[in-house]
Amino acid sequence: MNRSMEAHNFLSKKGYRVQSFGTGDKVKLPGAAPDRPNVYEFGTPYDDIYQDLLQKDRELYTRNGLLHMLDRNRRIKPHPERFQSTLEQFNLILTCEERVYDQVIESLEGRDSQTTPVHIVNIEIQDNHEEATIGAFLMCDLVAMMANSDDLDNDIDEMLQDFEAKCQRPILHCLLFY
Repeated sequence: MNRSMEAHNFLSKKGYRVQSFGTGDKVKLPGAAPDRPNVYEFGTPYDDIYQDLLQKDRELYTRNGLLHMLDRNRRIKPHPERFQSTLEQFNLILTCEERVYDQVIESLEGRDSQTTPVHIVNIEIQDNHEEATIGAFLMCDLVAMMANSDDLDNDIDEMLQDFEAKCQRPILHCLLFY
């Protein structure tokens, strides 16, 4: 929720048409103890999650940045959405973690129609506020490079190699038809 929404916010401000999703079964946010996360259904409004955490422990969730993150998120869209539940088609899907990349591929491979091409690219970004901000800049740079390509399908391999060398982060890429 932190990394994808930071990128969503940044890319949309740059004029790109963006959507962001989670891939888990539920929305899980850190709780008062590592073994007690706050768990919400996808579709729960960000405002409801914000109010719930505010009532549980305003000081804790202010200090760890969750209330700030949720405040940002609720200005971007009404609620978290699950990727596996969308029927929309995309040209490009960016992920921030290999586990999510794998879940996206698995979801797309399980769909019936296999005629629409999509590039799926993963940039490893740690799940903290500072890395989320850095990751949003990296994703914006990558999307700008791709948008400026006259033939993305032909250029993407070299483009991603150059980008990986520049950002010093592992990049995964595949082209799927779904």
